[in-house]
Amino acid sequence: MIKAAVVGAGALGLLSAYQLALAGCQVCVLERCRVGRESSWAGGGIVSPLYPWRYSAAVTALAHWSQDFYPGLARQLLEDTGVDPEVHVTGLYWLDLDDEAEALAWARRQGRELFAVDIAEAYQQVPVLGGGFQRAIHMPGVANVRNPRLVKALRAALAAMPNVELREHCPVTGFIKEGERICGVTTAAGEIRAERVVLAAGAWSGELLGTLGLALPVQPVKGQMILYKCAEDFLPSMVLAKGRYAIPRRDGHILIGSTLEYAGFDKTPTDDALESLKASAEELLPALKDAEVVGHWAGLRPGSPEGIPFIGEVSTHPGLWLNCGHFRNGLVLAPASCQLLADLMLGREPIIDPAPYAPAGRLQ
Repeated sequence: MIKAAVVGAGALGLLSAYQLALAGCQVCVLERCRVGRESSWAGGGIVSPLYPWRYSAAVTALAHWSQDFYPGLARQLLEDTGVDPEVHVTGLYWLDLDDEAEALAWARRQGRELFAVDIAEAYQQVPVLGGGFQRAIHMPGVANVRNPRLVKALRAALAAMPNVELREHCPVTGFIKEGERICGVTTAAGEIRAERVVLAAGAWSGELLGTLGLALPVQPVKGQMILYKCAEDFLPSMVLAKGRYAIPRRDGHILIGSTLEYAGFDKTPTDDALESLKASAEELLPALKDAEVVGHWAGLRPGSPEGIPFIGEVSTHPGLWLNCGHFRNGLVLAPASCQLLADLMLGREPIIDPAPYAPAGRLQ
């Protein structure tokens, strides 16, 4: 039995632990604060990159695998835990894109359902949409996952596994080395030894790798969102225009996001962002002018070059594995990223070519 310590209990850390535990590994998950309360809790949960055609093939490969995997994962978690992650297929309309032709060409190359639709059809399908939009493209199969419920379900699944231990409020301060091999981590509560250490600490991953003299190009990128509560049938589809989106949950909550701010580790919601998000919300869906904002928060995304995550073993430090740097697409890419990590750690045939995500040559 392989003992693995997973540093970070967001969606990536929890799902990494879940995949390893399913394979029979003994797993200890370490979280500096509370499970899933950072980026995983704060995001929107669209099961697609916002503009999938603008990303590299490396991101696309993870996204497509994950999109196909999510419905089954949600069913399994609901069956095992009674907690429904609410993978909600609504489709997504992009409005007045500058690069619409590129988007449609990408869809043809990838064999994905993404079509130009008459704007009148978009207004017919989404009657609450604001006026003045001229063009629309539509991807009917896109879902969103209710990320706080996904985290809750994963936590419950891990809690039921006898080979998993979960420690909250247990910040990792460094790594245990024997020669160059990583043999565990140091925490405020003492040392935890492990055959493998998985670093899945999101925006904090770079700081931890810095204790080994390694420079991981992952930095915190602040995102603010607001939440409305409407009737359950208020918004039948996700909509996106001018870089801002509206996401309907099954119970009528509507998420509006998000900002993109380079402000270090500051997660303070600001009045300026609130006003900007409200203006975007009312332009997209004018009826929200009369609705109450029931939530406003900020999270820290793990920004990385081109949004390509780091997945694999650090060649200079055997025993240390990375699953971090997913930028804006952590929830989208999580199932494939964690499956790939488990495949590589356990010597299985990887689901996709692991080369683009390998840390070798990408650490500074």
